[in-house]
Amino acid sequence: MATVYDGHRRRGAGEAPKAGPVLDAVAVNGVAIPEAEILAEAQNHPADTPGDALSQAAHALVVRTLLLQEAARLGIEADATAPSGGRAQTPDDAVIAALLPREVAVPTATSEECRRYFDRNPDRFRSEPIHEARHILLAAPAEDGPARKRARSLSEELIVELKRRPDAFETLALVHSDCPSRAQGGALGQLTRGSTVPEFERALARMDSAALFPHPVESRFGFHVVRLDRTVPGRPLPFDAVRDRIAAWLDASAWSKAVSHYVAVLAGRAEIVGIDLDVTEGPLMQ
Repeated sequence: MATVYDGHRRRGAGEAPKAGPVLDAVAVNGVAIPEAEILAEAQNHPADTPGDALSQAAHALVVRTLLLQEAARLGIEADATAPSGGRAQTPDDAVIAALLPREVAVPTATSEECRRYFDRNPDRFRSEPIHEARHILLAAPAEDGPARKRARSLSEELIVELKRRPDAFETLALVHSDCPSRAQGGALGQLTRGSTVPEFERALARMDSAALFPHPVESRFGFHVVRLDRTVPGRPLPFDAVRDRIAAWLDASAWSKAVSHYVAVLAGRAEIVGIDLDVTEGPLMQ
């Protein structure tokens, strides 16, 4: 039973302590953002620590509240039933989607601006390199520990053998590989980014042509003994082939900066409690 001492309520022996709030109160122009909403929003903000996730979530909800309040002040309404980019919208999403194009004007990139960007960033506009590689797959399910151990051991033995007899790759692939490519001596044809699993691609990127990878490459399929026969380097792409892509990048960058500036203006004239909405550290919109 609770008792009173010097004007303060004291919990009795049988009363469980109540958890305090995780966050300081957060509000925008007198409108509170409930802690429960911030905790739920934090799931959408992967971060190194829970505190960072909560901070990012609070920032996102403050920005959202600023935009919704401005839309209400301007009397902007929107139809939430209209899909946006093939996705269903919430009523708040629809209002923000109607507000921003009306209030944020961004010119599209000119052909001259695209050309300047192309000339200043030549390494960004190259075709993908093409790898011609072979492998010997020792298959083993990811959940089968003993099978994985046997596959690793055999792949290590094969690498030792291939260092001694480099010309034996095709024969050993035919005898040991669990991949249909064994019928072609392990040849996988021409590989570009996305053709194989990421672990395999990382191994190829680290290799010189006509080289045997010195260690087994582990993937969800098992262990791979990998040989790179040849790499065809990427080639520079002509401007006409990438002009539309550059224009899209420049337009997206300009839009992000303009929206961030717009939010900064709204934040500058708003009363924000509970967090420091630093408008100088990168885009506020995600």
